[in-house]
Amino acid sequence: MVVMNMVKALNQALREEMRRDPRVIVLGEDVGKRGGVFLVTEGLLEEFGERRVIDTPLTEMGIVGIAIGLAMYGFKPVAEIQFIDFVYEAFDQIVSEAAKMRAKTGGMFTAPIVVRAPCCGGVKGAMHHSQSPEAYFIHTAGLITMMPSRPYDAKGMLKSAIRSEDPVIFLEPKSIYRTIREDVPVEDYIVPIGKGRVVKEGSDVTIVTYGAMVHVSLEAADLVEKKHGWSVEVIDLRTLFPFDRDLILESLEKSGRLIIVHEAPKTLGLGAEIAAYISENAIDLLKGPIIRVTGYDAPFPLAYEKLYMPNVARIYLAIEKIMRY
Repeated sequence: MVVMNMVKALNQALREEMRRDPRVIVLGEDVGKRGGVFLVTEGLLEEFGERRVIDTPLTEMGIVGIAIGLAMYGFKPVAEIQFIDFVYEAFDQIVSEAAKMRAKTGGMFTAPIVVRAPCCGGVKGAMHHSQSPEAYFIHTAGLITMMPSRPYDAKGMLKSAIRSEDPVIFLEPKSIYRTIREDVPVEDYIVPIGKGRVVKEGSDVTIVTYGAMVHVSLEAADLVEKKHGWSVEVIDLRTLFPFDRDLILESLEKSGRLIIVHEAPKTLGLGAEIAAYISENAIDLLKGPIIRVTGYDAPFPLAYEKLYMPNVARIYLAIEKIMRY
């Protein structure tokens, strides 16, 4: 075990997968000599050379398009988008090509690419460097969407993404790139796609969340337990689609109360789908309304970033509301 942050864990995942499988190629803007804008690909060029670590022109459409072509011919490309906010130029490539390749060719071709990118707010990046657009990809059949919340998961999840035969959108909350450190195994391991985890066990309220909001939710859960004695369970989805339905249902069988926390805007966010799923399949388990604590339906601000993002106070008030319903 080695103590590392998420940047180091992601770097190790890429390095180990490139050593394990010569088909793995990394490409994107400044991923080579610069090592990526957040240094996730630092040192890969020196070890693997410019044929496997490719600095591309500034064109997201080109990066993803090349990755899809490489994937169709047997490679396992990992395409970096410097910020997820810039992915929209490549949206057609992802949604119309990569996501549909297996279906439209009857399985003759697949597009096992990984599109990884820093996402979300918390670093004063304003509206063009702070977005959380995961719902666009969750809505697209054929795509897997993932977001880790800690270094251990980041390494194991990225390894699973690279080994997948389906295209994966791998979102990395930049606010916790270097703030969370923990022991990470040096030996090979994976975190299975589609499996969440119980971060904190509880019996009165279930909080379902992911990414950086896991840590905010834990802080709120600890605070409310100290003040009121209510027991709060916190679930980290890890994979956003397909999300771990069974884990949520198991938790609700204990608590009967559900709060969903995510940084993305509320309308048609992942929280809406989770709420709909529970309403359709397990409404008899509920002791009160499902509450969503999310970003607002507005462009991400600069001056009021902390008010826009879910915080401890908003989650705390949601717990109080559902417990007093």
